[in-house]
Amino acid sequence: MHHFRIGIAMRMSVCRAFIVMGLGMLGLCGAAADAAAQYRPPSSAVVGENYHIEASYGWWDAQPSLIVNSESLAILGTDVDLIADLGIMKKRLGKLDLVLRPAKKHRFRFQRLPIHYEADDTVKRSFIFNGQSFNVGLPVQTTANFDTYRIGYEYDFLYFAKGFVGAMLDVKYTNVNVELRSPIGSEFTKAFAPIPTLGFIARGYPIPSLALTSEVSFFRVPDSLAEQLKGDGSYTDFDVNATYNFNRYIGAQMGYRRVNIFYDVDLDSGTLKFTGLYFGGVLRY
Repeated sequence: MHHFRIGIAMRMSVCRAFIVMGLGMLGLCGAAADAAAQYRPPSSAVVGENYHIEASYGWWDAQPSLIVNSESLAILGTDVDLIADLGIMKKRLGKLDLVLRPAKKHRFRFQRLPIHYEADDTVKRSFIFNGQSFNVGLPVQTTANFDTYRIGYEYDFLYFAKGFVGAMLDVKYTNVNVELRSPIGSEFTKAFAPIPTLGFIARGYPIPSLALTSEVSFFRVPDSLAEQLKGDGSYTDFDVNATYNFNRYIGAQMGYRRVNIFYDVDLDSGTLKFTGLYFGGVLRY
């Protein structure tokens, strides 16, 4: 009987030990689970957003579509295709962008896009330009400038760890200057008007060193206002690009851009389109 009681006591002690050990293990597991639930691995910081000044230069392989019309002396002009009618050739364009970023969500932007074409060819199709008739076979030297400047402000109203969404308010200036020189004389058309545009931009970082950006800006003169101003116009600029940042100071960029410009001012009008890929580099400080 005594051994039986001792056996029972030993078994009870062993059971109590296992129970205590089990409760201890459960407690450790619970503490580990709580710690795992509270732990969050730190997200990698993106590389391309730590700067105050950013400068980028790119080469735009833009395919142009250039149609202009000029009326003079009450003689209606003809839509002149500077490429098909006068032999202007596609060329690579250079563009300069500057961004001043005094605070995280605020950016002031400037862009210069010089666009200059020249051609020395004969007229392929008869047309009237600035009151003068240009017949087939007439030799013509053509100079066409469409220099564009962009000044604007960007506010990034939604900011995330790996990207942002913002709104842009820009003023774009496009200087149109087309001159045709031939044995019968020299004719030209000029147009210049600041165009305010509203736009949106979104950027995301699938990996810390790679930024994917898409932006669009646009403006259209309302019909009622066009009647008062005796002029009409529209502007659309779409840009999507990828920037690989080697570090916070240097990056390489490639993108696609499409710009559509329409103007109708002082008896002169034009439809200008530029579409194509571009590549370039980015410097930051």
